[in-house]
Order: sequence, then C-alpha cells, then structure tokens
Amino acid sequence: MQYRYIGKTGLRVSPIALGTMTFGTQCDEKEAFRIMDQAYDAGVNIFDTAELYPVPPSAALCGLSETIVGAWLKTKPRESMILATKVAGAASGWFVPPVRHGLTAMDRFHIERAVEGSLKRLKTDYIDLYQMHWPDTVVPIEESLEAFDRLVQSGKVRYIGTSNDTAYGLSKALSASHYRGLARFESIQNNFSLLNRRFLDELAVVAVAEQVSLLPYSPLGGGVLSGKYNNDPNASGRFSAYAKSPNRRQRTMAARFKNDKTLASTQHYVKIAADAALDPVTMAIAWSKQFDFVASTIVGATSADQLEASLAAMELTLSEEILQACEKVHHEILYPMG
Repeated sequence: MQYRYIGKTGLRVSPIALGTMTFGTQCDEKEAFRIMDQAYDAGVNIFDTAELYPVPPSAALCGLSETIVGAWLKTKPRESMILATKVAGAASGWFVPPVRHGLTAMDRFHIERAVEGSLKRLKTDYIDLYQMHWPDTVVPIEESLEAFDRLVQSGKVRYIGTSNDTAYGLSKALSASHYRGLARFESIQNNFSLLNRRFLDELAVVAVAEQVSLLPYSPLGGGVLSGKYNNDPNASGRFSAYAKSPNRRQRTMAARFKNDKTLASTQHYVKIAADAALDPVTMAIAWSKQFDFVASTIVGATSADQLEASLAAMELTLSEEILQACEKVHHEILYPMG
C-alpha cells in the first residue's frame, strides 16, 4: 500500500477513502458494518462522515451516520485509522441545514457545538480531520479559523480542512491563517470526476502551489459513470430520485450530471474500460486519484457487494493510452473546444 500525506500534515492515508453518507438511510447499521469491515480489511484507513449525514439530510436523521461509524470504531484500534468529519455550513439560497434548528453558522458557537456532538456520536476523544462542510458567506473566514484553531490547540482536532470551496475562498483562508498564525486548511473536499473537472481550473493551481490536498468526492458522478443509466434511464439511484424531487436544487443537480452529453460521454468511457478489461467504476475512480494534488478519493456504497469494484482501483495506475482516450472523450463530447 502506498500511503499519501494530506497537505503538510502527518496524516498518511490510503489512496481510497470510505464515505458514509448512505449509512442510516440507503443501508442499515448491519450492512454499514459489513462495508466498513470490507474497506478496512482491504487497507482503507480513512473514513469520512459528517454531522449532516445521512443524505438526503433530515432533522430526524442527522447524526445517524456518525453514530453508526462510532459504534463500528469500537471494534477496531482507533489509532489505526484516520477519522474525518464535517461541521454543517450556514444556510444559503439553496439549502438550510436541518441541524441546530437551521440556524447554523461558521462561528465559534456553532463550530464548538458541532464538534462536541460529533465526538459524542463517534465515541472518540479526537477527530483527525475536521472539515468545514461549505463556506459561510456572512461570517468572516478569520472568525471561523480562530474557532477551528482553538479546537486544534485543545487536542480535540488534529487538522482542519474545507469543502465545496472556491479558489478565492481557499486562497483567502490560507492567507488569513498565515498572517494570523492559525491552523490552516490542509485539505479541500470537492466534487471531481471524469464528468466534473472544474477543479482542474484555478483550484488545482492553488492546491499544488500551497500543498493542500484534494479529497475528491463523487468520483462516479453520482453513479452515472457506472453506466447504469445508459442501460436503464430510470435505474435506481440518487439522480433518479433527485429528478422527481420537489427540491429545485436536487432537480438541477440531476440534470447537470445526468443529461445527453454526460450519458454520451459515459458510453465512451464504458467502452474504454471494457477494452482495457476494467470495470468502468474501477477506471473512473483510478482516474480521479491519479493527480498529484489528490490524497485520497472518497468512494461510497450501499452494500458490501458494490465496494469491490471501487477497491480494485486502490493500487491501479491507468496507462497513458487510457488517459489520452479519456481526454479525447472529454474534449470531443462533454467539453468541445473551438
């Protein structure tokens, strides 16, 4: 196993991380334990969760994924793994987090309340990587960082990270940490896949220059890259449910990832994988982790059986021929130039 470091930290992680957002809704505790056991036995040492999970978020279920992970943690040596979780961001125009009565903010009060709740549910006295689930557009980043820094100084958190952030947001946060002598964001968790390469624009430049690691989520484009929607447009999955949702943002997300261009691209990606005797899931995940700014690609599952193809990407390096074939699809179909 070739472990990678997150940012400038001492956190050495496997190239594949296990995400837990399905635990408590799409799979019960028993199956979640099977999934985590399978990942752990395969060498996965980083597990990612959030106070907001499982998804879709609801006030009745928030924190359940952490509770399940916490129960499982008791079956393993705590120091044998890297545990990552997140504090819910503030309400925005598209989403009101159903925690703390929808009044969340990235201020000291909410960050401290959130971490205490996570520590209790996870049944641990420290979190290896504590992440801002998304930026707060009102509270100054300096105030957020001061709150995170206090957690680091107290020993409750080892390192901090951000997610769903922009090049401007990450750069400003790093600058504030530098000039104020505060703990800095060592990682950024953003959507990144063959179907969503926006990170390769300005964010990749910042990540490389500042040595901040990307922890890509949704490397399968919400399941689209598995090819299941090409075989059956109404196949069960997140985007089939989102397309029928009364929530406008969920419908928009479904349309962004599941449309004529993404399905046409996926058809070609599936063929590239088949020609290389690879499962399209394995190829897509291997692609996402093959960048120097990536520390660990986050995969998820609703059953232990689903995890096998994802874990097969752990030590797989795609050939230059496969990479070039994928680039050709991207530029000719999904993002035509000229």
